[in-house]
Amino acid sequence: METPREPTLTDVELRMLCELLRAHCGLHFGPESRYLIEKRLGRRVRELGLGSFTAYHYKLREVSGDEELARAVDDLTTNETYFLRERGQLRALVEEILPETELRRRERGGGVPSIWCAGCSSGEEPYSIVMLALEAGLVPGRDLRVYASDISRTMLLKARRGVYRDASFRDTEPTLRERYFTEKDGLWRIADSVKQHVDFIHLNLMDRTKIALLGQMDVILCRNVIIYFDVETKRRVVQTFYEKLRPGGYLLLGHSESLMNLSSAFELRHLRREMVYQRPLPGASAPRDPWHVAAAAALARSEGDGGGE
Repeated sequence: METPREPTLTDVELRMLCELLRAHCGLHFGPESRYLIEKRLGRRVRELGLGSFTAYHYKLREVSGDEELARAVDDLTTNETYFLRERGQLRALVEEILPETELRRRERGGGVPSIWCAGCSSGEEPYSIVMLALEAGLVPGRDLRVYASDISRTMLLKARRGVYRDASFRDTEPTLRERYFTEKDGLWRIADSVKQHVDFIHLNLMDRTKIALLGQMDVILCRNVIIYFDVETKRRVVQTFYEKLRPGGYLLLGHSESLMNLSSAFELRHLRREMVYQRPLPGASAPRDPWHVAAAAALARSEGDGGGE
């Protein structure tokens, strides 16, 4: 039997696929991604018995093509994560942000502080928050409520199962793993006492209609996600986060990400361990952080020299 010929990705097909992915979920791929797209999506082209990437593009655009689009996104994105990633930021959330949020909530009549992990991948981040909260003596459901979303149904399925390999524990001390997981055949299953406190949602960050169904949040974590977006899409997503946060709410990005040149709506707050973004309270006139002022001045100078975007 003749082996199916490897499909070749033309310049026109590359442009069509990149435009479709950007419109669907904001993912940005440039010409440098040609090999990645050809390699990973080429396998699917062969599996479907299609003769070209053009035919695959037509399939993705079909009315019933959402499932295939979701699969393409899964194939093209890296979902590697692990428990307690950027632990200092998570500790700042539990030890500083949540107590401050609780005081603010009591002043306006109570309620449970709500946390949204946007782009949760296979669930390590939201589960880490619950574990650290339990370690700090907080009561999930009373002191915090955690929502987690991702565009990948495959990742959400893994997150809901809550079963992990050793690689997910590269920064987790053995005592913590033994307290909240059960090992069987080399796999670790998370305890129900943690799992029950995370609500997983399938969500595309470009779908403002579905995002509108989420309630207002006190904290949003979107770490190492917007790096996959172009500048315009980043601005749209950050504006969505601003609208979903209550006044005084916090936005936590990855350590390699910032809002520089994306939004001036947030204040940069210096906590004991971390710098995080905060939606200002009404009427607040908190001084801008010196680091933020210096960075903004440097950016203005570079744009004055023709170095801006």
